Amino acid sequence: MPQPIDAEFRTALEAMPLIELTADTLPAMRGTLSELTVMTGPDDVERTEHVIDSETGVAVRVHRSRTATTDDALPCVYSIHGGGYVLGSYDMDDGRLGAWCNALGCVGVSVEYRLAPDHPYPVPLEDCYAGLRWVHRHATELGIDAGRVGVAGLSAGGGLAAALALLARDRGELPVACQLLDSPMLDDRQLTPSSRSEGLPIWSRESNAFGWRSYLGDLYGADDVPYCAAPARAPDLSRLPPAFVCVGTVDGFCDEDIDYAVRLNQAGVPAELHVYPGAPHGFGMFPDAAVARQCTREQVAWLRRRFGS
Repeated sequence: MPQPIDAEFRTALEAMPLIELTADTLPAMRGTLSELTVMTGPDDVERTEHVIDSETGVAVRVHRSRTATTDDALPCVYSIHGGGYVLGSYDMDDGRLGAWCNALGCVGVSVEYRLAPDHPYPVPLEDCYAGLRWVHRHATELGIDAGRVGVAGLSAGGGLAAALALLARDRGELPVACQLLDSPMLDDRQLTPSSRSEGLPIWSRESNAFGWRSYLGDLYGADDVPYCAAPARAPDLSRLPPAFVCVGTVDGFCDEDIDYAVRLNQAGVPAELHVYPGAPHGFGMFPDAAVARQCTREQVAWLRRRFGS
């Protein structure tokens, strides 16, 4: 591994079973994650469900503080959950979006998109785009300021958020105010030193390859993978919304995330980069760790500046 793991994470990680994702283990992993995912949002945040496509089952969950004023339209964080493109649900975003609603005075919207390998690219991305379009179309009734809708995501959700910003730019239909990319999964090629590291906790090199193979399907390994499938492949990052990119050094995505933030800045896009020494992938699941608390503070401060709230 490129760096020692921070001591605050080491004991907890040693107690976690190391399970590699494969086609055989995926069903069990989905079941386990579903059992572990519970409603963790604060009680003073109201959550409502909206099915936006009854045929596909794509839905969104709207989070709003019960104490939020209705006099002015609020900014919105449109959040995409992680899970390597093959796992998870929007339940995973309840805690973070609830906290952001209270801290920022915003509306949170999380999207339930379809998962690979049953639904490979571009289905998950188009589901996320459909959810973003729904937010814009219903902004007035939801009390959302359509000019202050930002996208956010963790891991594969961060990859989808980056891809969504690219797709929204290219289509020119839906404005995106900012993009918060937390340890985003951006590059299918796995050519960087960090992505080829052995023994990575939480999300190994082998699991990463399985996630990309599942998401890209027949495109996996090709030279012409679309950049909206793997944002690191985008030749032009100009005209994208301002970005916050964060990642730990004990994460296979470290190198590709640093490179993406550097390239955003080189393309004229303001991009704030935070690299946390000793932090593994998904270190936010250990919220009491000092590094996790620091990351949370910095994300909230950046969103507050972007939203002017």
